[in-house]
Amino acid sequence: MKKENFIQLLSSKEYKKAQSVLTQNNAIDNAKLLESLDPKDCAFAFRLIPKDEASKVFSCMSSSMQAYLVDLFTQSELKEVIDSLYMDDTVDLLEDLPANLVKRILASVDPQKRNIINKLCKYPEDSAGSIMTIEYVSLRKEMTVQEALDHIKATGIHKETIYTCYVLENKKLLGIVSAKSLITSNRDTKIEKLMNKNIISVQTHTDQEEVAKLFRKYDLIAMPVLDSENCFVGIVTFDDVMDVMIDETNEDISKMAAIEPNEKGYFETTVWQHAKHRIMWLLILMFSATITGSIITRYENAFQAVPLLVSFIPMLMDTGGNCGSQSSTLIIRGLALGDIKFKDLFRVIFKEFRISLIVGAILAVANGLRIFIQYQNPQIAIVVALSLAVVVILSKFIGCVLPLFANKVGLDPAIMASPLITTIVDTCSILVYFNIAVHIFNIYL
Repeated sequence: MKKENFIQLLSSKEYKKAQSVLTQNNAIDNAKLLESLDPKDCAFAFRLIPKDEASKVFSCMSSSMQAYLVDLFTQSELKEVIDSLYMDDTVDLLEDLPANLVKRILASVDPQKRNIINKLCKYPEDSAGSIMTIEYVSLRKEMTVQEALDHIKATGIHKETIYTCYVLENKKLLGIVSAKSLITSNRDTKIEKLMNKNIISVQTHTDQEEVAKLFRKYDLIAMPVLDSENCFVGIVTFDDVMDVMIDETNEDISKMAAIEPNEKGYFETTVWQHAKHRIMWLLILMFSATITGSIITRYENAFQAVPLLVSFIPMLMDTGGNCGSQSSTLIIRGLALGDIKFKDLFRVIFKEFRISLIVGAILAVANGLRIFIQYQNPQIAIVVALSLAVVVILSKFIGCVLPLFANKVGLDPAIMASPLITTIVDTCSILVYFNIAVHIFNIYL
């Protein structure tokens, strides 16, 4: 249903019809619908959602709307929602809320759950421990398939996933069993015979980006998390990993555009915050570009001798920047996916060099012919053609090397993207261009 129609139902006090709409929608659609309403209407509509669905809708909402609702909820309403949330969703909620609302939430949960929440909150940000959940199905190796299925029926409703079950003994992970194996096996078969002992797991302090890479590599639904003593403490599920991938992608895109990463949405971020996130890199790039200006000033005699040289500067700088950005983007993507490592440095350089020879030759010939036909000046054509060829080779070298070295020294390679690469390549392009021009035209500086 459209937002306007739903608002009409609320304004005309047709609450049963409005509740029917919310009951028919899935949680994500309801979250989007409610977030598009005025805050007061959103709070009222949220109370129309059946209790068993309310927590799902709440977990799909933005952090700002969650904070607004938590502030409005009575203590009993808050307890109902929090008790229905999965543990990892509760932890995510607490990380985004102000301290006064966090205290309200912690006061609404029982002591046992509060202890678990506190433990999860203490794991380092962006670690496997910070995104894991403790709501999993555990089995014993001596169980039969029938006993395991009965156990899942009795407890599975409260678990985040039942597709993968974990065989434990004294907090140690012995193996995993899929729901498919349980359903298709003889009811008297022992779990020990079905479990897979070849386990892909991570530690609580493993970086969440590394966790995402393992999920992508092995096509996992869930992954066990072990502590420093190799005791089983929880699982990371694919839905949380998808959120990690989206967050990491957004962060990389921001850095590649020379913008400080921001977890809030575009419209949730104030004008001042947007400016604050952008200005620092713009200042750095602006002042670094003054180097290019000083180089141009140094070759003032070349301008006076051949004024036409000036008209080709923008084209050379833009081409060099574009070539460098192409290479850096592909290398950054390869590093993110794990396809490229620092040990591949010379392979990457050699490959980009061969690419630059082909690209540089085509661009040089095309521009050389154009300039010769347009200006009837073979010297200018040669200068621009040679400069283009060298600039393309140099820019692709810079574009592939800088992200690799940034990654090697522990920096995010995404910072070595378009704006920074372009600034560096601009300086190199001017140096190459005027040095070639000075030698061909025999200009004395």
